[in-house]
Amino acid sequence: MTKLSRLFTISLLLLLPLVAMAKPHILVIESYHQEYAWDQSYIKGLESVLADDYQLSYFQMDTKRIPSSRHRSRGEMAWQRYLDLKPDLVILGDDNALKYLGPRFAKTKLPVVYLGINNNPRSYHVHQRKNITGVLERPLIKRTVATVSTFMNEPPKRMLILFDDSTTSKTVLKETFGGNTQVNVSGIKLELRLMSSWSEWQDSINHLEEEGFDAVVFGLYHTLRDDKNKHVPAEQVIAWSAKNTSVPPFGFWDFSIGKDKAIGGLVLFGFEQGRLAAELAHTILTTNVVPHSLGPKTGEKGRYLFSRSQLERYNITLPDSINSKAIFID
Repeated sequence: MTKLSRLFTISLLLLLPLVAMAKPHILVIESYHQEYAWDQSYIKGLESVLADDYQLSYFQMDTKRIPSSRHRSRGEMAWQRYLDLKPDLVILGDDNALKYLGPRFAKTKLPVVYLGINNNPRSYHVHQRKNITGVLERPLIKRTVATVSTFMNEPPKRMLILFDDSTTSKTVLKETFGGNTQVNVSGIKLELRLMSSWSEWQDSINHLEEEGFDAVVFGLYHTLRDDKNKHVPAEQVIAWSAKNTSVPPFGFWDFSIGKDKAIGGLVLFGFEQGRLAAELAHTILTTNVVPHSLGPKTGEKGRYLFSRSQLERYNITLPDSINSKAIFID
């Protein structure tokens, strides 16, 4: 063996352990952005399962903050990132990622796991694809409303539920209430409003008592735009709303609860969506099981989350049946 051959052989042997140690690569395509509390929460759930054994890359579609006219082009950029990285599996976070990318991945053999999906996967033409499965998100609107009525000092007769007019909000309205904006739940008259502008949202908050509402629930508020068509930061929306509401405010998601936010409720946590999706991804990559055979799965049934300071502000005492199970954020 020549000296050159020996050097080549030694170099190859040194590289073999590195090749053997290469971690499977997972690309996470987020519908939104990593400053968004929901994304932060489900990413923690993903990483709690996958961080040690997988290489994770992220692409943010940012569809909460950019105009809807640019959503498709962000989907194209996400697809290009997939082509560039050639991952072993893709995770699609929330409806917009599945809407714009699901049908394209359905034509491949790459395993795909979605999470945070409010719509029926059938609407995105992925429900029977063998390479795709995931986790559904079902906001606990009716159960939260029924729960609130058990601990308010005076049982509410009318409640307003506020949403922005995002894809998720429209889907929640369709899936939960069949598109109706006025419904009766547990003897409470609910009115649901989808808002695109910050001024409309503020106007609703400013006239709650005048319109006869006993409580308000903050749904999603992350795509509101001001009179100059500029995106209004979500933290600004929730802080202003909590400060200016004249009736007790509640929420459906963990990110809307806390000091200077909503009082609480029976809420969904992004962490659980991420954890379940990560477990599906791990199973697929370690067993070569057909993804479709694993699901879809539905996320947890919700947990009680409350702000102590907001409970005190509105002089609300939780019954023992709820207090004993609740998580308190401050």
